[in-house]
Amino acid sequence: MSQTNETDLDAPIWGAAAIAKEIKRPVRATFHLLEGGEIPAKKIKGRWVSTKDIPNNN
Repeated sequence: MSQTNETDLDAPIWGAAAIAKEIKRPVRATFHLLEGGEIPAKKIKGRWVSTKDIPNNN
């Protein structure tokens, strides 16, 4: 049995493709959400970075 603890949720996810995989969305849709500020993330040196603590609105 696997448990997610707070340090797992704080781990950075680098890149839009990895973020898309985490939220189970297509990469292009994820870019749209990132650019629109609908996903809590920042752009660092041209790369998107977020955490696993992303709301997933399926």
